[in-house]
Amino acid sequence: MASQTDLHPWIREIPKVENGHLQKFRLYETRSNFYMIGRNKNRSVWRVLKIVRLEAFELNIVEDSTVYTEIECCDLLKRIHEGNKSTGGLKFVTVCYGIVGFVKFLGPHYMLLITKRRKIGVICGHAVYAITKSAILPIPNSTSAHSVAYSKNENRYKKLLCSVDLTKDFFFSYSYHVMHSFQKNLSSHGSGQGAHDTMFVWNEFLTTAIHNQLKNNLWTVALVYGFFKQVKLLISEKDFKLTLIARRSRHYAGTRYLKRGVNEKGCVANDVETEQIVFEDVPEGCPVQISSIVQNRGSIPLFWSQETSRLNMKPDIVLSKEDHNYEATRLHFQNLFMRYGNPIIILNLVKTREKKPRESLLRVEFANAIESINKDLPEESRLKFLHWDLNKYSRNRSTNVLALLGKVATYALNLTGFFYCQVNPISKSEELLERSEDEGGNHCCSQKHGTETSDADGLNNVVSHDSSNANRKVRMKPPKYQTGVLRTNCIDCLDRTNVAQYAYGWAALGHQLHALGYIDSPAIELDSPLADDLMGVYEKMGDTLALQYGGSAAHNKIFSQRRGQWKAATQSQEFFRTLQRYYSNAYMDAEKQDAINVFLGHYQPQLGKPALWELDSDQHYNVGSRGSNLFQENTRRPFKRSLSDGLCEASSVIEPEKAQDSRKGLSESSPEISTCESDSSYPRYTASMSRRQLLLDGHSEDYPNSDHIFYNKRLDSINCSNFLDVEWLSSSGNSCEDEAYERSTLIVGDESSENVVGTCDSDLSLNVKGQGQEQGDGGGEEGEYPDGFVKWVIHGGMWFP
Repeated sequence: MASQTDLHPWIREIPKVENGHLQKFRLYETRSNFYMIGRNKNRSVWRVLKIVRLEAFELNIVEDSTVYTEIECCDLLKRIHEGNKSTGGLKFVTVCYGIVGFVKFLGPHYMLLITKRRKIGVICGHAVYAITKSAILPIPNSTSAHSVAYSKNENRYKKLLCSVDLTKDFFFSYSYHVMHSFQKNLSSHGSGQGAHDTMFVWNEFLTTAIHNQLKNNLWTVALVYGFFKQVKLLISEKDFKLTLIARRSRHYAGTRYLKRGVNEKGCVANDVETEQIVFEDVPEGCPVQISSIVQNRGSIPLFWSQETSRLNMKPDIVLSKEDHNYEATRLHFQNLFMRYGNPIIILNLVKTREKKPRESLLRVEFANAIESINKDLPEESRLKFLHWDLNKYSRNRSTNVLALLGKVATYALNLTGFFYCQVNPISKSEELLERSEDEGGNHCCSQKHGTETSDADGLNNVVSHDSSNANRKVRMKPPKYQTGVLRTNCIDCLDRTNVAQYAYGWAALGHQLHALGYIDSPAIELDSPLADDLMGVYEKMGDTLALQYGGSAAHNKIFSQRRGQWKAATQSQEFFRTLQRYYSNAYMDAEKQDAINVFLGHYQPQLGKPALWELDSDQHYNVGSRGSNLFQENTRRPFKRSLSDGLCEASSVIEPEKAQDSRKGLSESSPEISTCESDSSYPRYTASMSRRQLLLDGHSEDYPNSDHIFYNKRLDSINCSNFLDVEWLSSSGNSCEDEAYERSTLIVGDESSENVVGTCDSDLSLNVKGQGQEQGDGGGEEGEYPDGFVKWVIHGGMWFP
């Protein structure tokens, strides 16, 4: 048994890498080779990389093991030039700032380079950059290149790859693992590489060839795709820095209607990890207090799909009946356990009131999946959940949705905690982390959620007791750790989810600033300027993530109302974004999905095989290595597009006996999520099933196998939770259950499955003038209104009474 110190070396002095990180490069060429000269930041280390250009189809990379000085490197270049004068000598090609990777289609290999960059933030002295310009260069010289290099299909693949715009929403750092959370970066690296260590590295496939040949990553950068924003904020006349990072998973990645739900490996669509980091604003070189909190969003982990249609703005949701034991769902939550620890808290925001069950169909099935999984887990390790119809509550102007979500966030924070520590930045910002040449480290054990028994010892390793740097004494505080995560979803995990994630960030910021000593109580007024500033950052993140996945900026009606924006302007903005999203989904997403699959290596072109654009479904892609028979197997599988196999390694099984204290480290607390047969009910919606029957089935006999379930039995609500009193939550926010929904609130909103938050949808119980209808507990059946009217409410368009 390892000692306590070995098990929990949470915060320690990070060893420096002997040769440092190469940050600037110059590329030269001769007829036979490329020569890349790389140097570190302070110009003390110079290295040389040779890329052979005589091979038409093979990639041959050789690294000179010698560490040169600047003068020695210049002498070497002169000798290379002299030795190649007969063929044109040595020519300068370009300055670059890292290799993105190498790719091969049908002909030669290409090299992707970063040729311009800009700094977008600093984390503990370590710069984070965005790409402002990139280049793609063929490796073979013109005489060595095969004729296929100039073929029509080759050029089309190249154009497809280049359509992935590296200058938008990609970021990287040379000396900081920006693909990992701050808590993970300060935890030990002794458990080996896990499947999720590179799940946020989008050029993992592109760098495979060079990493396999060189066994290091000195020449490449790890690109993260998502969102990065760093701002300086003020509270009580004290400055602090806030960094908001969103990391999009490369597994099962894609566009809205083409990537839905979960795949067979447990990877979900639109899987995004969001981290909020708060830094104390102190002079450089002084000990600094830092706090971070991580939350997650991802598609509902069931097999479901929606077919893209140019004729229907709101395609039907199709729920697969194949996974009766919820095996993929279990794998998904097992992966979350490995990444974040226990507890996993699920905030499900989908609708419960619909005349034609669509979202509510998934809500019922998701509830049953959670119940089935919880049956096989010990009580302390069960999934915690809250099913709460945000859309319904947001319609009532007297209901403060953000305040209610803030209460949910506070409950979740009390269960998971957050990360806090004091660190002594490395002098001159050279190294905070060791970016080891073999990329060792286990991202899971994950955010290093663990016990606090060795907190003081770990803290002593990083907090400077010598305050002479700036004559500033730092009071020793014990570190805190996050154990577990809040997972939020709606249908698209864009609009409603972003509102909920802001509420969580707002609640967390109060706790973070309180830990830093900036405020006396762990709460920030929702009407304060600081909350408004934070809302602006989350709104930008929501727009960015929505553009990536959905094709338009996010629907931000709640944020717009909070700012006091003119109602007509808000409606006009939402309408435009609805049209933009529809156009993108119907006309652009197929090609965008193809580009993503080529970039990530989910599809690898081969001579003699069908071209990418000749396939009718993206799950036929060859996700294996070249020459594998997986390609042939996949071409025979008649799955729908959105049920494709993403590139995701299966998680290892966690033994049940390791499920102990929920505050223990991941490796000790993560229980096995069984995938064995279950006798749980598996209700399906049929055309003859009424809404009342569907929702009654959703009660699952009042969840007899779940402990402490709080739910509202009214059929127009059915919000339930096993960790929070839903009746109290609803009543505390002036519930809108009895509100009359007037026709004036029906605007032309998002006709997609992710409707505008706060606008009315097809699930409304309407007061129709002259009908004398009153809202009952079920809201009425579709037959109570004219068919044309019901069709107009559900599908939009024009209605003539």
